[in-house]
Amino acid sequence: MYSGPVYNFGGGGLDIDSAIQWMINQVRGCNSCREKVDVIVIRDSGSDAYNRPILAMDGVNSVETLIISHREDAQKHNIMEQIENAEVIFFAGGDQCQYLRNYRNTKLDRAVNSVIAKGGAVGGTSAGAMIQSHFVFNACSETVTSKTALKDPYEDITLDEGLFHRQKFQGTVIDTHFYERDRMGRLMTFVARLLRDGISDTALGIGIDEDTSLIVDKSGLAKVVGNGFVYFVLGDHLPEKCQPQTPLTFSGFKIWKKENGETFDLNHRLSTADYQVSVENGKLDSSPY
Repeated sequence: MYSGPVYNFGGGGLDIDSAIQWMINQVRGCNSCREKVDVIVIRDSGSDAYNRPILAMDGVNSVETLIISHREDAQKHNIMEQIENAEVIFFAGGDQCQYLRNYRNTKLDRAVNSVIAKGGAVGGTSAGAMIQSHFVFNACSETVTSKTALKDPYEDITLDEGLFHRQKFQGTVIDTHFYERDRMGRLMTFVARLLRDGISDTALGIGIDEDTSLIVDKSGLAKVVGNGFVYFVLGDHLPEKCQPQTPLTFSGFKIWKKENGETFDLNHRLSTADYQVSVENGKLDSSPY
């Protein structure tokens, strides 16, 4: 048991069942054996709709959904105990602002980190995936589009530290519903901000399409599963222009575009990208997709 830690980040839309099954199998150390795991689904609102499909998966002993809408609930001992005793944690989609407000520096936060520490699995989709990178766009003010982000990299954009501390995700920021909502420009802006604000020396944006998951094994090798793509957007130098009320200028974002079955090593980020895209005065010089 406990062959992780491993991770599964979903881009929203349809969940990729094979990615959830992969987490289960990785933790129990086998694809078909007697070992079984306990799964906890965490969400800030909604139903227990995940329970039945996950319980039907191979190697699952139990599934419980915890709807935790208030910071006081995230401090309750019985909730912490349930999470600590599980092997697999999955964060449903929802509101990353509420997740950060209600879970940061709570017993829930520490309990999930204890599952990671013992070699379990943690996954999530949409907002439930976005809270798991090193840095998180908190979305506590307004929804930000690529157009508005590139026009003003500081308006309504706050980047917080994520909830969980993982060596392999240093300097990362995840965005979801990626191609469907044309979020490349805003992810580029997040990367530029992390560099300009001196938060990170290099920053890696990870954009995940809907109906797509990125699974990460314990060595840090990330693999794409599903119908869409995952984009890795690296900023490795300071932006030429990144300040309030001024359109972004950043030359040479390095981009890797990966599809189902392809991998990206989070430990050894390549110096040569699949392609590069620059931004000048808030305008992209070519299609980023």
